[in-house]
This record gives sequence, C-alpha cells and structure tokens, in this order.
Amino acid sequence: MKRAALVFAFVGALLVTGCGGGDSAASSQVKLYWLRDGKVWPVAREVEGDQVESAALEALFEGPSADEKDALAATTAIPGGGPSLKIEDGVAHFQPGGQYSPEAYAQIVYTLTQFPTIDAVQGDRLYTRADFEDQTPGILVESPLPFEDVTSPLRATGTANTFEATFNYELTDSDGRIVDENFVTATSGTGTRGTFDFTTKPFTLPFDGVGSLVVFERSAEDGSRTKLVEIPLRMSQ
Repeated sequence: MKRAALVFAFVGALLVTGCGGGDSAASSQVKLYWLRDGKVWPVAREVEGDQVESAALEALFEGPSADEKDALAATTAIPGGGPSLKIEDGVAHFQPGGQYSPEAYAQIVYTLTQFPTIDAVQGDRLYTRADFEDQTPGILVESPLPFEDVTSPLRATGTANTFEATFNYELTDSDGRIVDENFVTATSGTGTRGTFDFTTKPFTLPFDGVGSLVVFERSAEDGSRTKLVEIPLRMSQ
C-alpha cells in the first residue's frame, strides 16, 4: 500500500470513527477478524450493549466497513444472516444458517474466542483456534491493531509459526524510513504455533503521523521476505 494512500485512508477512518454524538449505550472495543489473502486478520471495532460477545458476532456478520475495505483491503467469507449465540461452560453454541467455509468458521471462532468466557465454538462441530492453522497467517499480530494509537517504545504481541520460531520486524515512519528493526523468537515454530511478545527500542519521529509495523520471515533459500504483513499505525512521541 502506498504511503499517500495509507495516510488518506487513515484520515477517512478517523473522520468516520469520530462521528456521532449524544448519549449511547455502553460500548466496548473488540476485535473483529476479517480476511486478508485468505487468512484471519484482526481489526478494532466499537460495539454497544451489555452482551459484548453477541454484539461482536453481530458486527462480524454485518461485514467489514467501507473504511476497512478501502484502507485495509478487508474481506469476509461469512455469507451474512442473523446469528444466534448461547454460551455454556466455556462453549459458544453458534447456529449456522447454512454451509460455512473453513475461512468463515475461522473468522467466527477467532472473534468469539477472544473473550475469556469462550474456549471453543460449537457449530456443525466443536472448533477451537487450533483447527484453523491453514487460515491463520504465519505471523499473526494481535496487538497493536491497524490504525491504533501507539507511542515509543512499541510493544507487539501475537502468535507465529515460522521456521525455527524466528521472524523479523521493521517499524517505519510515514515516509517509509525504518526507525527500528530486529528479529523475534517465538515460543515455538517449525510446524507448531507459538506466542511472541516484543518491544521495540525507543524511537523518535520528525512528526506525528501514520507509520507501519512490518513483520516477515526471511526465506532460507534466497533471503526474500515471506509471510509479510504490514500494520498501519498512528504513531506519536
């Protein structure tokens, strides 16, 4: 994604999220998992109501917003419909309204299991996140989320399944200049998904603006970048 387009899309997203006014029901920030290149990818979304799990599922079924489509190329495999949800003993009982692809179930399971009340999802069978390794990117950054406000130093967390559990990151400013770079070692890899938690070195920007966290694995054959994901961020001192 070109930097100018990224900045423009970010400004549009700010205008939309800043709209609205007056009193409203209690809101919560949740993660909705859309698809990018057929893999789950989380974005932040505000939902209203006391039943946050049901509200998140309803928002997921409504599909990505225009800004999420334009700025993040977010897509969904969920055909829509009115989902019903009941949570018992850590299992979310979800009633699918038809045939769902593995990608659609991956979106649903990832979105619902972000909540501590839910360990698994009962659809046409019982699912956990481990059932969707093929629909999970090699490097899944769970925090920070796209267009999140971040300051120096930046902390990133998530899961990864890379060769020998290692991957690289670059933190870039709005002009694409690298302000920090290093490699990361997850808790496991080479066929087994592990977790990671790293913090960049303190950085200084010439001005506040839109930057990016770029994560990728180096090819053992030619050193090229594979499993690359770029996360646009609002960066400030």
